[in-house]
Amino acid sequence: MFLGTHSPRLDEKGRLILPAKFREELADGLVLTRGQERCIYVFSQKEFERVHEQMQQAPISSRQARDYIRVFLSGASDEIPDKQGRVTIPPALRAYAGLDRELAVIGAGTRAEIWDAAAWNAYLEEKEAAFSETDENAIPGIF
Repeated sequence: MFLGTHSPRLDEKGRLILPAKFREELADGLVLTRGQERCIYVFSQKEFERVHEQMQQAPISSRQARDYIRVFLSGASDEIPDKQGRVTIPPALRAYAGLDRELAVIGAGTRAEIWDAAAWNAYLEEKEAAFSETDENAIPGIF
C-alpha cells in the first residue's frame, strides 16, 4: 500500500528517486500514466494489469469509456527503476503534469501519484475544507 507524502526533486535528466518506502513494491517494474487532476499515476506492474483487466470489462459501445481508456493507455509508459531507485519520467508525462524540479509524490493506496509540488499544495489547500465535511455517503463504511 502506498502511503504518505514525499518531496523528491526531478534531476536534469527527468529522473526522480522513488521514495524508499515505495521501492520494494515497484522494483520489478512500474507503469506511469496520465492521472486525473494533471498528476501522474504510478502503478506497480501487477496493479496496472488489474486495472487494465477492469477496463476491458467496459462496453466498447460507451464513448466515455473509450475516451477514458484511450487517454489513460496512450500516455502509459512501463519503466524499471535503476539500482538507485531512480525512474525516468517521459517528457510527455512531465509536460502533462507541469512538473518542475520540486515534486510531491503521494501515496494513494493502490497507486502513488507524482505532482508538481506547487500544484499539489494548491490542490490540497483547496480540498482540505471539503475533506472535513465528507460524510458516510461519499465513502460508505468508513465513518
